[in-house]
Amino acid sequence: MHTLSRQKFFPIDPPGARLLSELWHYQRQDRYISADTIRVLARKHRVSEIEIQGVASFYHFFHLKPAGKHTIYLNTSVISEFRGYERVRTAFEQATGARMGSTDISGTFGLFPTACIGLSDQEPAALIDFYPFTNLNVVRVKEIIQQIREGIHPAEICDHPADHIRFTPPDGKSVFFTPYLRGNGIRRALKIGRQAIIEEIKIAGLSGRGGAFFPTWKKWDACRSFTSDPKVIICNADEGEPGTFKDRVLLNKQAGSVIEGMIIAAFAVGATYGMIYLRGEYQWLLNHLEDELVAFREAGLLGKNIAGTDGFDFDIRIELGAGAYVCGEETALLESMEGRRGEPRTKWFYPVERGYLQLPTVVNNVETFAAACRILEMGSGEYCKRGIPSSPGTKIISVAGDCQKPGIYEIEYGTSVGELLDMSMAIDPLFIQVSGPSGETLTTTDRDRIFIPRSINPEREIRCGGSLMVFSKERDILQIIMNFNAFFKHESCGVCTPCRAGNFIIQRKLEKLRSGLADHHDLHELKSWTHIMRKSSRCGLGKTAGNPVLTALEKFGEYFEGTYGAYHNDLIHPFDYTRAIAPFEQYKP
Repeated sequence: MHTLSRQKFFPIDPPGARLLSELWHYQRQDRYISADTIRVLARKHRVSEIEIQGVASFYHFFHLKPAGKHTIYLNTSVISEFRGYERVRTAFEQATGARMGSTDISGTFGLFPTACIGLSDQEPAALIDFYPFTNLNVVRVKEIIQQIREGIHPAEICDHPADHIRFTPPDGKSVFFTPYLRGNGIRRALKIGRQAIIEEIKIAGLSGRGGAFFPTWKKWDACRSFTSDPKVIICNADEGEPGTFKDRVLLNKQAGSVIEGMIIAAFAVGATYGMIYLRGEYQWLLNHLEDELVAFREAGLLGKNIAGTDGFDFDIRIELGAGAYVCGEETALLESMEGRRGEPRTKWFYPVERGYLQLPTVVNNVETFAAACRILEMGSGEYCKRGIPSSPGTKIISVAGDCQKPGIYEIEYGTSVGELLDMSMAIDPLFIQVSGPSGETLTTTDRDRIFIPRSINPEREIRCGGSLMVFSKERDILQIIMNFNAFFKHESCGVCTPCRAGNFIIQRKLEKLRSGLADHHDLHELKSWTHIMRKSSRCGLGKTAGNPVLTALEKFGEYFEGTYGAYHNDLIHPFDYTRAIAPFEQYKP
């Protein structure tokens, strides 16, 4: 069973930083966070019970009511919907006796919906006691539940998700999936020195691979310039964007390169402490990561005087998240790690100046650290032989949906959308979502656009945080948009009004479209609210939550007007439904 028994804490960690771990302990032990537990933790941390309850209620995987001896989380992503979610949900309800969102009368099974669990290439998928079960169907669900009733632990019958690495650049040009030898990057980093490390990262043009694409060397150099001590390195492994699973594969296949990238960053900026914030959905990888950290310590690459270098002391611990998409935003992640609700901070300071515990902190994601390790290992000159001159290197993209080869594609920068669609054997694509719901909607007219990290010409280029979801002409476009909107509405922390109210209003407008009662004023308001949210929301979730609606309306405007009956609010010139619908019959589900 996954445990936190090996979890360590650092001398700098305040008592509050242990709260998430303590809540996990009680959730596992009692299957929920009871009123007694809240009282105990409130006394221990010398805060009000309301504050503890506020933290526990913020996270999806902490329950204030019993969640069953065995807790099932069924993925509700749009890809799961199209692959048979409803049939699988019904099968779970019939087999367990639990209705979705509750426990059965005996308290044996709890059945709950959850957002994307990083298994989009193997849908429908679920977590049972946080062990993964993939490619589910009605028959298999019945077999699984029967085996659990007979006393078989989910760990004994769970799946081991395939990595599905479908493509890497030929001629030995893969950056991430070449053979890895622990310590090579560290030894070269120690040899060339701190300033040269940052120069190597700068020459390679490495930018944040989580979607923001901020130059990594600038972040590291800024953190290095502050004299405050100690400093902290954090790996953001809270990969929650629906359709994205590249970090899952890297952590499973190349965890060493991720850890080594963190160690190199620590040497470059002078950091002492490192943390991996692992999303709760990936806790089936927890023991694997802990084993990797032990191997680094035994090799003398973590701890005191790393690789025999006097004064280079650095270690890493793992913090387990508890199900909150917004914690992928770096300041919300910091709040969570300090034992609070994962609500984004106001941007008075950047984390490199005042991050974890107000200490200088570098926050990069899994792929960024893995890339940094490989750049130091092979050298920036060799790295720049990949990609195109203006954008060197490679990018990992998770491809899922209506394609025959869903999985991981490591492509060189300069690869086109069409090439990736062809490699994955996309099936009659119509609606293509890049970078998850918060990204951009494409059509086949965008086939010639190329992937690069810094897009200057949007008509020719596109940035991709890490996922590409393909939907064929058979799919209902409005169903896709409504699923994305439901995700953002649920995952919004609710702190800022534009995001909290905007997502709710967008949902109502989309429902009006679905019912055929919307007019052009409603379409205009949909666009207006997406712009309001983009301009005035506090964090990236609110700023990008309206992207699917806005880009879909731009790409498929006539589809919405015709297929879903949006009409002119004009008695003199009524909208001609027949003329509007005819060209778009092919798009109907």
